[in-house]
Amino acid sequence: MAHLSTVSFETTLQVRDTCLCLHAQRAARGLARRFDEALRPAGLTNGQFSLMMALNGPEPATMGAAATLLGTDRTTLTGALKPLVRQGLAEVRVDGQDRRARRIALTPQGRTRLAAALPLWREAHAALEVDLDGADPARIRRDLQSLAARA
Repeated sequence: MAHLSTVSFETTLQVRDTCLCLHAQRAARGLARRFDEALRPAGLTNGQFSLMMALNGPEPATMGAAATLLGTDRTTLTGALKPLVRQGLAEVRVDGQDRRARRIALTPQGRTRLAAALPLWREAHAALEVDLDGADPARIRRDLQSLAARA
């Protein structure tokens, strides 16, 4: 019979207390819940709001550019787009230069919905920064961007 290795409870506590990935995931989930609640009156989730902001440019975004900005892969992006397309908030078009490629754009209805959501986001974001209780939001953003760039 093979000898089973075990991890001590002390090691479990060490990982719980020091794991940056665990702490980042917990923070992300808490922030997601907070912004989901704030954006609910506009009929958007925080993920949809972020995706729509990524599409809010002068030209339709490529799938690759939108995925990179959001830190996701194309398959996940495609899944996230489906509800926005069904609601008439975004559309996927064939690229004029490369018929194999797709571009994503907000529809006029999507731009209107995004504009309605923006004050809710601003209010929630301002409240969050107050709740940070002395932490430096700019520093937190820089640190998170640095971690994302290294992932």
